[in-house]
Amino acid sequence: MKKVTPNIGLVNSFIRLTCGFTVLAWATSKLVKRPYSSTPILVAMMGAMKVAEGLTRFCPLTYLFEEKMEEMTTSNADSQEEVVNPS
Repeated sequence: MKKVTPNIGLVNSFIRLTCGFTVLAWATSKLVKRPYSSTPILVAMMGAMKVAEGLTRFCPLTYLFEEKMEEMTTSNADSQEEVVNPS
């Protein structure tokens, strides 16, 4: 099992924190007016996720993208080794 290491930079984490808290404040203000509306709840969850990403400096989507790119490059390198030049 791999250790979870930060995969976003410091500036990126500050931007995620700022945007996350802004979205969270907006959703909270909308929930005060209409507490049973589902849209602000979903937006609040997304804002909270951005705050968590900023605090931990770990983004799961970036992790998945990097893993997929690494997998593609290793499989691409393996397939290039098997190619035989016919000339």
